Amino acid sequence: MKLPPGPKTPAWLLGYQFETDPLSFMDAMSDRYGDIFTVMADSTPLVIVSHPEGIKQIFTSTKEITASGKLNQDGALLVGSNGLLMLDGLRHKHRRQLLMPPLHGTRIKLYGERICQVTDKVINNLAIGKSFYAYPTVKKITLEVILQTLFGLHSGERYEQFRQLLGNLLSFSRSYWLGLSLAYPFLRKDFGQWTPWGYWLSLQRQFDKLLKTEIEERRSQADTSRIDVLSELVLARDETGQPMSYEDIRDLFPSLLLGGQDASATAITWSLYWIHSLPAVRDRLLAELDTLGESPDPLKIAALPYLSAVCNEVLRIYPTQVVTFPRLVESPIEVMGYELSPGTVVRGCIYLTHQREDLYPQPKQFQPERFLERQYTPYEFLPFGGGARRCPGEALGLLEMKLVLATIISRYQLALAHQKVEKPKAIGVNYPPASGLKMIALGQRPHQERSPQLVTSST
Repeated sequence: MKLPPGPKTPAWLLGYQFETDPLSFMDAMSDRYGDIFTVMADSTPLVIVSHPEGIKQIFTSTKEITASGKLNQDGALLVGSNGLLMLDGLRHKHRRQLLMPPLHGTRIKLYGERICQVTDKVINNLAIGKSFYAYPTVKKITLEVILQTLFGLHSGERYEQFRQLLGNLLSFSRSYWLGLSLAYPFLRKDFGQWTPWGYWLSLQRQFDKLLKTEIEERRSQADTSRIDVLSELVLARDETGQPMSYEDIRDLFPSLLLGGQDASATAITWSLYWIHSLPAVRDRLLAELDTLGESPDPLKIAALPYLSAVCNEVLRIYPTQVVTFPRLVESPIEVMGYELSPGTVVRGCIYLTHQREDLYPQPKQFQPERFLERQYTPYEFLPFGGGARRCPGEALGLLEMKLVLATIISRYQLALAHQKVEKPKAIGVNYPPASGLKMIALGQRPHQERSPQLVTSST
């Protein structure tokens, strides 16, 4: 076996460096070792690849390199044992297919107006002339979207119960204290809800009780007109033809919840930062949105080329995943000139690929035009991962990002509260602006400001 070069630093110290500042760690490794390097995780070699050809090999060499669910087992305490990340083979393929109809195609078209309405409600409640933090504000929007698209809840007592519980559950899932409990098994003792692990178990029990009640009611009523994810799963059959068990349904939700709130909120918050930092980008985006007139069709908004380019550039600079999910080498294979033996773990580095000068000249600069001038392959631009582990909520996530942005930018006037350069801060697996992005609400955008002409000048 000929492994790529890599640091000789002890595994615990490398782990600490990655946990405290993952992006700087990856930058340093890339500067020193280039497109492919090895980090030892105890006795297991972990090979990180950022070259598009190497990533293509990882995704397409499915016989030699498998997207094994056993590599994700450390996350079972957080997301359950029957979620997509833990499953392999037929079970994984079937469960993934169950999520496709409510998260793609004609179904997500029906979510468009709801996303715009939710955004309008939250932003319209901001106090004029007062400052606010964009990241927690946007999280209110993404949580509301979750309640409507995943659970089909819009109002009422059950809606309020889910809203409160999910807010607490999602907030605590990325807390420092829960992270310690997950890292050190001796801390996982249930001494009541005043202790971190006891509180986490209490939240899970509350979620179980609430979700079971909701599932039982929907099974007894069998309303086939509902279009949310939960209703789809309640009526679904597993790979043996039997109704889905409660545990199977429940464990499909945690990763959708975490991605649906944190990842989406992070991407939208960075979008607000870049758009309001660069007047030329904001002006061009407004001009494009104004061509659609008043109350445009959400799908026409989503199809706008410059808006799409802005969203792609946001996801390029700070992708919501730094690395792809791990893959396991099952039989000997050569990757970029190195011989990898069975037992080696490989991951593509999305962040480093998106920072490549040969693909993205001046990669630290925000330049949406690059996505209008060039079509990137799935191995050059991969904000949602790739292969069998590609994010199933990609289509809905992109639609939400575009519609939330379009609603805010076209209807409201916001400004940055200061001009300092925002830096990312790791919160869980996401990297929102470290400050939370302080902004000021200036009021609704006057109709007369809306230009019918599309600005074509470059930013």
